[in-house]
Amino acid sequence: MSERLHQGDSATLPTPTPLRRNRRFQILWIGAAAANLGLETVEVAYPLLIMSLTGSPALAGLFGFAQIGTALLVGLPAGVFVDRWDRRRVLLVSEAVRALTLAFIVLGLAAGWADFGLLMVAAVALGAGTAFGAPARMLLIRAVVPDHQLTAALSQDEARSGAAALAGPPLGGALYLVSRAFPFLAAIAGFVISFLCALAVKVPASPRPDESDGSEGSEASDRGDQAEKSGKSALAPLTTAFSGLVELLGDRLLRSALLLVCVFYFSVTAAILMVMVTLRQQDHSAGTIGLALSGTAVGMLLGSVLVPRLNRLLSPGGLLLAASTLTTLAVALLAFPLGPVWVFAMLTLAALGLPALKILVDIMIFRQTPDHRRGRAIAATITLIGAGSPLGSLVGGVTLQFLGVTGAIAVIAGVQALITAAGLANRNVRSARWPA
Repeated sequence: MSERLHQGDSATLPTPTPLRRNRRFQILWIGAAAANLGLETVEVAYPLLIMSLTGSPALAGLFGFAQIGTALLVGLPAGVFVDRWDRRRVLLVSEAVRALTLAFIVLGLAAGWADFGLLMVAAVALGAGTAFGAPARMLLIRAVVPDHQLTAALSQDEARSGAAALAGPPLGGALYLVSRAFPFLAAIAGFVISFLCALAVKVPASPRPDESDGSEGSEASDRGDQAEKSGKSALAPLTTAFSGLVELLGDRLLRSALLLVCVFYFSVTAAILMVMVTLRQQDHSAGTIGLALSGTAVGMLLGSVLVPRLNRLLSPGGLLLAASTLTTLAVALLAFPLGPVWVFAMLTLAALGLPALKILVDIMIFRQTPDHRRGRAIAATITLIGAGSPLGSLVGGVTLQFLGVTGAIAVIAGVQALITAAGLANRNVRSARWPA
């Protein structure tokens, strides 16, 4: 099945421009890298600030639940609007909203009236901005990159995410030691740079549904097109918003695969919160905690290098099950209180399969969906797999509050192990093959 990405004149050139010389992609990449670095920097500050204000790890988990949960709730309708609106403008508005929200937190810290209520309001605003900005950025990258360079572009994007995750936590911890406001200022700078980069890029107009000749798209997406065309009732907007979700859940293989990826995010998010609380209780500094958390970034960087080899050696099901097994082992081993170096190593192990899983999702879902429906497919996928993160934050915080570190780790590792076993027993997962 071919994927049609409308890319202006690039398709007519006899010799495609190398990815490193694709100016539009590289500008978007720089903006995304700046935003990611800012996000990773401030993610360390949120729980540290909340625990300093309230002393409660459960409330720190609730903040993450509110932020990511809002992104998921808003995600489905956001996917419809991203398909219909100018994607570049959507990204510009998203980055502006997130920068202004963080500026309001900085103002509250400076004036002395910042509290948990303010942070919860900010969590909702940040989550809503992410719901619109994430699919818009993904679609913009596809609009400026030729089909045959897409995997390389996504691998470079994963390396960017890993580098930001590597530099962000220690930078955030160090900045927090100087001033509680500094990590938020760093994130604001990242969003401003991302805004300016998106402003500087001219992107080809996205195709309208009637421009498709019917030669592309999976059977599920064809059914979605028919349902959308026939949905003329008052419920049509709601039906359209949920169409991508219905299509994914209707495919047994994708349903099982997305459940495995969802639990991966659940376990990793909960593990990060648990180790942050554990290391803080052991009187380690914010800088040391940031360095320990950078293990996830090292795992992502190593994993991005392994993506081509893993795709050749393993089937989609084999890749899913291998990553899930590795995460189960890593989370369980976090029960040993061996200090920051051990935490770093286990988080590296847990995140090793994440880049390959992201490319798997792109190959199995996004490239099989027509461009005019891809925003909904991305939003539905983010909703399904992203649900693990707020649940991990909430369950991790609550279990820490009532069961302690060892009990919390046992719960999270147990859930991961059960889902891995269910995947091993699922014939659809075991027999999955890459699309031709």
